[in-house]
Amino acid sequence: MGEARLAARPLAPALYLVATPIGNLGDITLRALETLAGADVLACEDTRVTRVLLDRYGIARRPYAYHEHNADEAGPRLIAALDAGRSVALVSDAGTPVVSDPGFRLARLAIDAGHRVVPVPGASAPLAALVGSGLANEAFLFAGFLPSKDKARRDRLAELAPAPATLILFESPHRIAATLVAARDVLGGARDAAVCRELTKAYEEFRRGTLEELAAHYAGTDAPVRGEIVLVVGPPGAAPPPGASDVDAMLTELAATLPAGKAATQAAERTGLPRKMLYQRLLELKAGDADA
Repeated sequence: MGEARLAARPLAPALYLVATPIGNLGDITLRALETLAGADVLACEDTRVTRVLLDRYGIARRPYAYHEHNADEAGPRLIAALDAGRSVALVSDAGTPVVSDPGFRLARLAIDAGHRVVPVPGASAPLAALVGSGLANEAFLFAGFLPSKDKARRDRLAELAPAPATLILFESPHRIAATLVAARDVLGGARDAAVCRELTKAYEEFRRGTLEELAAHYAGTDAPVRGEIVLVVGPPGAAPPPGASDVDAMLTELAATLPAGKAATQAAERTGLPRKMLYQRLLELKAGDADA
């Protein structure tokens, strides 16, 4: 580091789960560097990515690949190294192994085999996004990636909707627009949110607003969205939801001039209630009118 050279101490036999920078290479910890240099075996998600980090800090190690495509073969070899009394360090491409990452399987294998598992904490995309979002942080729920299919995505959001906590989600740039539309429809357009992109990197961006505003922005942009994204959605409003009779009256009024889908969407924006639930209630009201 600079003109200094630090000697890495030998490590006790264990599986070390080492957090690495999520963008800015300066976010590595001294303990992480010492662990990467001192472990008997260094396993990583992508050797090319890890090589950049090792070269930046002058660590002359040969990393071995461990990822979702070779876990069945590489995992037992790493457990065998632990069985032989060696120390094994595991890193992912960015952030903490095990969190939305195939490292979870290796950690479980090590625990089941009776080996010590040691977390070496560091940069965290969910926490960085939460801190920068400006949203409530008394309670938060990290839900990883949403399903890629629209129906499954909306079903998962409906499960998360009542949680009295800020939601933290990973999303890909090519799906963020569709996810924001689904979140608006299911969680309610009035909920505050933030799209956190390229965290700790040169083009780091926090775009804040309601789900309605963010959905409109990303639906209306022609420029491709780039970079890794964390979506943070504030908790449900503290105000009590409107009564059932008030909701029915609102749905009936809106449906008089709008198609059922748009009526449910507008009702969701006004009340903060899930669009799916409101749409179903509107269909029930229409069926009741038809039977009368």
